[in-house]
Amino acid sequence: MADAAPKAFVCGHPISHSRSPLIHRYWLAELGLDGGYDPIDVAPHDFADFFSHMIRRGWIGGNVTIPHKEHAFRLAARRDAAAEAIGAVNTLWLENGEVVGGNTDAYGFAANLDAGAPGWSSAETAIVLGAGGAARAIVFALQAAGIADIRIVNRTRERAAALAQLFVSGVGANSWSELPGLLPSCHLLVNTTSLGMTGQPPLEVDITPLPVGAVVTDIVYAPLETGLLAAAHSRGLVAVDGLGMLLHQAVPGFERWFGRRPQVTAGLRAHIVADLESGR
Repeated sequence: MADAAPKAFVCGHPISHSRSPLIHRYWLAELGLDGGYDPIDVAPHDFADFFSHMIRRGWIGGNVTIPHKEHAFRLAARRDAAAEAIGAVNTLWLENGEVVGGNTDAYGFAANLDAGAPGWSSAETAIVLGAGGAARAIVFALQAAGIADIRIVNRTRERAAALAQLFVSGVGANSWSELPGLLPSCHLLVNTTSLGMTGQPPLEVDITPLPVGAVVTDIVYAPLETGLLAAAHSRGLVAVDGLGMLLHQAVPGFERWFGRRPQVTAGLRAHIVADLESGR
């Protein structure tokens, strides 16, 4: 079976909502490559078995999404620096017969801002809303970009503090009630919560105190323009939606599996936007 077309996967539970197959299949067709990329629903109690038999079943690697990222981190033979720092794996590939784990979320976040808000990394102070797994990846990306003052703001300050302590320095923790006083000195505001997502409660934040020139980004991409981004647009601030993060984070995995580095283009974005608008 050495000549069989390479095939990769995305696994999670549930998995029907994933747009990853649309992204990777688009690139396979665009680049004229013979390969496959399939969604697989794997229940939590089946993940270890799926992982251990991945090679035997002919997979060259794949993506891991909720709720398996931490489990994949523990099972991987080796992990890249981003996965080690973030504590979760979202991309798997083979090296010398071993399954290696990486995390491309921080890369995707930074690449999205590079495209949508050039110069964003010159921000002196960034505020990260939320203290979950996504926030950990974002804080890692912000520190890698050289932002020295990062404030994690969460409704439960203790959870924000626990996340801040995972980083050596330059990361502080604040409660939600302290946010208004932090905004006047904020140059980059990032929402990592699910608030504002379709079907979720709105994110109720008054961004009036943000200075002129601030950048606002939301990792939510359904809807594309969340209430937070709409407020930023109304103030004339730079607003970057979360879809680009989803698209850019897929690039490194595709390159590892299929040997070609794809591009995030307007055509790809339009392809995914059309699917989002279809209400699938």
